[in-house]
Amino acid sequence: MRRYAPILLALSLTACSNGGGAKSGGAVAVTATDTACTLGRTDLAAGKTTFDVKNTGKDVTEVYVYGEKDTVLAEKENIGPGLSASFVADLPAGTYEVACKPGQKGDGIRTSIHVTGSGGATAKAADRDVEFQSHDFAWTGLETFTAKAGETIKFEMENDGPAQHEFEVFDADGTALGEIGPTDKGKDGEVTLTFAKSGSYAYKCGIADHEARGMVGTFQVS
Repeated sequence: MRRYAPILLALSLTACSNGGGAKSGGAVAVTATDTACTLGRTDLAAGKTTFDVKNTGKDVTEVYVYGEKDTVLAEKENIGPGLSASFVADLPAGTYEVACKPGQKGDGIRTSIHVTGSGGATAKAADRDVEFQSHDFAWTGLETFTAKAGETIKFEMENDGPAQHEFEVFDADGTALGEIGPTDKGKDGEVTLTFAKSGSYAYKCGIADHEARGMVGTFQVS
């Protein structure tokens, strides 16, 4: 598996205005259609910001904030036509992309955002790395995986199958914790997650019918 410098998951984001420089606070409006992903602000100040998404298209959509190498930093899925949803992200200074995905597939319609200033989440370094492989339609390498509450794990997925796969993790309450986004055949993806509490966690591949075909599982955090 190829090695990259660690890219650690942040769980929030920032806001600002296009014409007047970065501003902290306030929500960023995101209008998602079937052909466009329009942000009210793209020059953001480091720190937390709410993204308010309105789906004006005819298809279900989802919105992601991506970091380097398409690391998923924040997301909101299953936003139906005519519906609104919000999510929060927390970014330090840097350049990122917001992607709207009509039909919840593909690389998405992307808009760059630029974050300046001090602040933003400082992610915890991983306590250990876990490598695994995705195939069609199963994973190997996670069969005996467990974790401790408070532990931080860097998951590294190698896609050995002919189809694109992703790896979504949900905490003990069913809340999305983070994911490795869609990863093409022969490529690697990674995400670093901290397990704050004990319980039964779930994971799946959310692409097309992959979950129904067997790409789903659970692990325990004690």
